[in-house]
Amino acid sequence: MHVLEILKKLNLSEENSGAGSGTEWLECRGAPLESVSPVDGRVMGRVVQASRADYDRIMERAVSAFQAWRQVPAPRRGQVVRRMGDAMRRYKQDLGTLLSLEVGKIRSEAEGEIQEMIDMADFAVGQSRMLYGVTLPSERSGHRMYEQWHPLGPIGVITAFNFPVAVWSWNAMIALVAGDTVVWKPSSKAPLTSLATMKIMGGVLKEENLPEGILNVVAGGGQDVGEWMASDSRLPLVSATGSVAMGRRVARAVSGRLGRSLLELGGNNAIIVTPEADLSLAVRAITFGAVGTAGQRCTTTRRVIVQRDIFSTLAEDLTSAYRKVRIGNPLDEGVLMGPLIDGEAVARMQEALEALKGQGGRVLYGGEILTGGIFDAGTYVKPALCQAPPSAPVVREETFAPILYLIPYDTLEEAVDIHNRVPQGLSSAIFTNNLREAEYFLSHRGSDCGIANVNIGTSGAEIGGAFGGEKDTGGGREAGSDAWKAYMRRQTTTINWSGDMPLAQGVRFEVE
Repeated sequence: MHVLEILKKLNLSEENSGAGSGTEWLECRGAPLESVSPVDGRVMGRVVQASRADYDRIMERAVSAFQAWRQVPAPRRGQVVRRMGDAMRRYKQDLGTLLSLEVGKIRSEAEGEIQEMIDMADFAVGQSRMLYGVTLPSERSGHRMYEQWHPLGPIGVITAFNFPVAVWSWNAMIALVAGDTVVWKPSSKAPLTSLATMKIMGGVLKEENLPEGILNVVAGGGQDVGEWMASDSRLPLVSATGSVAMGRRVARAVSGRLGRSLLELGGNNAIIVTPEADLSLAVRAITFGAVGTAGQRCTTTRRVIVQRDIFSTLAEDLTSAYRKVRIGNPLDEGVLMGPLIDGEAVARMQEALEALKGQGGRVLYGGEILTGGIFDAGTYVKPALCQAPPSAPVVREETFAPILYLIPYDTLEEAVDIHNRVPQGLSSAIFTNNLREAEYFLSHRGSDCGIANVNIGTSGAEIGGAFGGEKDTGGGREAGSDAWKAYMRRQTTTINWSGDMPLAQGVRFEVE
């Protein structure tokens, strides 16, 4: 299907406004932004970015809409979100195709991302009836003490290209049922999918006769819109996904005004493989974890720490699996790996491989830039399987590309030490059928990551659990479990239903 056909089906055109609230779009005054497909290097469409005046107009709408939206009962807000999920179901295939063309994901992964938005909507519907507080025992007779949760305000959401819409939904669906409005800054590398999603959501809001400004999008550069959001006191919470460097800038700006930041930053995820592992299972998980999304997930498997006695066997099995990975147009049947997002990503991958060689490592398979036919877009590579010493500086870095470092170890304690020796702390896994090894890995002496798995890979987290990591990953938690609390304000309440006025801690203060 031609790009223009997809754009038309999703209510987009060759040139689009970059700021709006789903149904009403501004005539933006910023510079035009081209969305270039990594699949073939062609321009898919253009987005006119927001100026500062455009941004302020959107923010005024978000603030005003919050006053009305917070008054809507939470279960009713959940019903609106339910309709949003149903709308995404109707557009799943078309939106998935656009996403695939814009960021290079294979079709099943692209449609899987749309499904993740649908799942988040379903999850949020249930959450809308479970925004619960707790009753607390008061030390004073005739008093009742409890906590309750209130809507927080307009929420800022900054997303990255690799999951251009799913991560937005982790935040937006929960924020909506919490009674918040949302202002979204999408990645400049994937603006069209974001605008299409917003138009689908806007259709639901219009049918529900809800005020403008409940959901909003503002497309523009990170050093413009991103900085405006981080420093804007009208946004009590800014949720940002991206690089560690970006997260540090956002955190400094938000904390400087005493706001809240929810950060999902870099990952340098490892799998430990012990002699007790099912190697067939491990190879399948490692291959998807390292090659899926062309190595451009924050949960991508970047290190495999393998016991020395089985190192050669696992390396051979992985090499065999890598040779079978079909690379090409992500919309073609049977293709398992599409392109990197752009030529800069390809260059960074090559720089990392050269650095590895200079630091005592070697490439066991792949790493080459592909050419000829569709590969002339300059964004296609072979995934690289490497052997690396644990002390190599490049191993401590997150290179957003399909590079997998194999690192040998002797004892499990050594393996865990190597595992935790990087600044990032997002996702982790161990492959073993030994109960003691698994429990050691999951204990306080084991993985220091926010996600720890046994006999399952690092990539592909379910929405029901809280997603996020420690250390340089930022400490944020999104999606499931009790992540909803980040989008609300907690209030402790005490009611005196007695006729006395006792003070806590036995304090006596009586005026004669």
